[in-house]
Amino acid sequence: MHRTSLLPGLVLLVASSGAASGQDIHRFELRDVFELEVASDPQISPDGYEIAYVRRGFDVMKDGSRTALWMASIDGSRTRPLTDGTYAVSQPRWSPDGTRLAYVASKDERSQVFVRWMDTGDTVELTDLERGPGGIAWSPDGSRIAFSMFVPEPSPIVKPEMPSPPEGADWGPAWTVIDEMEYRSDGSGYTREGHRHYFWIPADGGTASRITRDDCEHGGTPSWTPDGLGLVYSANCHEHPEDEPLNSEIYRVDVATGTVQPLTDRLGPDSSPTVSADGRIAYTGFDDRYQGHQSAHLYVMDADGTNRRNLLPGLDRSVSDPEWSLDGRRLYFQYDDQGVTRIAFTSPDGRVNDLDVAAGGLSLGRPYAAAQYDVSPDGTVAFTMGTTDRPADLAAVREGRDPVQLTWLNEDLLGARTLGEVEEIWYESSFDGRRIQGWIVRPPDFDPNRLYPLILEIHGGPFAAYGPHFAAEMQLYAAAGYVVLYTNPRGSTSYGEEFGNLIHHAYPGNDYDDLMSGVNAVLELGYVDPDQLFVTGGSGGGVLSAWIVGKTHRFRAAVVQKPVINWYSFVLYSDNIAFFHRYWFPGPPWEQADHYMARSPISLAGNVSTPTMLITGEEDFRTPIPESEQFYAALKIRGVDAALVRVPDASHGIANRPSNLVAEVAHVLAWFDRYRSGPGGDARRPDGRPRGW
Repeated sequence: MHRTSLLPGLVLLVASSGAASGQDIHRFELRDVFELEVASDPQISPDGYEIAYVRRGFDVMKDGSRTALWMASIDGSRTRPLTDGTYAVSQPRWSPDGTRLAYVASKDERSQVFVRWMDTGDTVELTDLERGPGGIAWSPDGSRIAFSMFVPEPSPIVKPEMPSPPEGADWGPAWTVIDEMEYRSDGSGYTREGHRHYFWIPADGGTASRITRDDCEHGGTPSWTPDGLGLVYSANCHEHPEDEPLNSEIYRVDVATGTVQPLTDRLGPDSSPTVSADGRIAYTGFDDRYQGHQSAHLYVMDADGTNRRNLLPGLDRSVSDPEWSLDGRRLYFQYDDQGVTRIAFTSPDGRVNDLDVAAGGLSLGRPYAAAQYDVSPDGTVAFTMGTTDRPADLAAVREGRDPVQLTWLNEDLLGARTLGEVEEIWYESSFDGRRIQGWIVRPPDFDPNRLYPLILEIHGGPFAAYGPHFAAEMQLYAAAGYVVLYTNPRGSTSYGEEFGNLIHHAYPGNDYDDLMSGVNAVLELGYVDPDQLFVTGGSGGGVLSAWIVGKTHRFRAAVVQKPVINWYSFVLYSDNIAFFHRYWFPGPPWEQADHYMARSPISLAGNVSTPTMLITGEEDFRTPIPESEQFYAALKIRGVDAALVRVPDASHGIANRPSNLVAEVAHVLAWFDRYRSGPGGDARRPDGRPRGW
């Protein structure tokens, strides 16, 4: 029995790659991950002159995130800290008059609401809550702050009567009885009995008053009505919410009486409500058709829920985060298009007006599209700006002007590193000729006259999108001497609903052809060795990695991360029990057993000869580790070179701890190095002529 780490082999790999390429290039290194920083959650002061934001980095000693509040002037003239990083902070929110800044901070292992007076810097701990607050929102007159908080509720199950144990006897812990469909959640573990409810507290401090008392979950940030008498929010308060997990509605609750009025009533999610100064309500949602991917549209309705209308029926992209301008004449929002997050606004005529900005940069490990923004009363937009060579910085833009970058959080680190260049590529799928978008990351010392090994890295989801964004994992692969290809095969978001649903009830399927066509397109460029191909991916990318090694023998080695191997077991063992069998399959597995098996990588295990490593967190409830264990067992039975890496104390988001991100990349590279010929590729063509002929 062998239980060893592959980390030592990675040290040799990095050293040999550097030696082969020359010592004049300072590459991005594993330890550099701990030095990365990200700007997030920008919030513009009401006067439009200052932007508060969260500055997030890593604590190398505690192996976790380290956050602090910072503030930057709108002209970039000065930045300064508001907190010292002692406590984890989040959700900075300006009072309506701009004199105070509320935020949530963790202290003594409990989160509380704090308020800072901006003229003096005085800060008070406003609450003394037993459980952490979320979704904080100032009332229009600045006198109150609303928030959500978990409220435990007794289990409806009758507990059996047990005889009392003798004095001093140890009968072990009490048994846990579960009667809910959704009884555990990835990253949170087994759920507690109860729901989050809305409360309010005086802005000068005092006792929190509970607002909602119904039997449903209230987790999002509420929006106050202009008169300060009500909150508008989204929740699924139907009698049996587990039967329709996406069927949320917009509600208005009277803060004084707790009286709740539903404002929407369709089948499907109605989410992210925001109220204008004149009482109109913008929100996002769609009519649920039980498809794998469904685009969220932007809706507006009157204060009483009447006159509902889709504001942008011609926009075939999923919108999010609506925000009104102060005068209510514009509605700002985000949407992803071809892997890039767009910030835009629309006026009553329904036109989409894009702001020409490079929004993104919030995903450090992999190049997922993700950004945040805020709008000031004068129309200035603060946003997170990301590029292929830098994570998110803080930036601001006004209509008709060029964006202004306000921070350079990683310049001290990445300015001293030579990163791999990222190039966009479009190619046609061999299945149906559809154009597929991807990106190539080349090693820092790239020489077109050499042959390089290739890593195909596949995104998760599968309904998600990569884009031209900084990604620590891709850069580390490139620094180790690999060309990296990542693409958005069919099923990816940001290309419209039809493209996303090409894998509806057909995943994995022809997305395989899209990925293989991408590999072939890169091979045609002439600098990748066709005998040095490797593949990896996580979650949905883990599914496709396992599928690929069952369909082809062209890859030298694979690392399958947190995959689904057997859809039958997955839909009954993963969290979100009510979701997957309904939206990703034509029915439950006992009614569609052949369909489930036909799409399961375990069905192809008899074809696999590719050396395969599996990596999964031991606390993963999204793609539980028994999925990986099934594939590992099958490969061992067949005599295929295989390794199983169990990540202790890790949920589906393995890389939430920086050391896990580093270890993940190190294990991937060490496994690939075991099957790679030479540290830096062959400098000559297969026919013996120098490269470039």
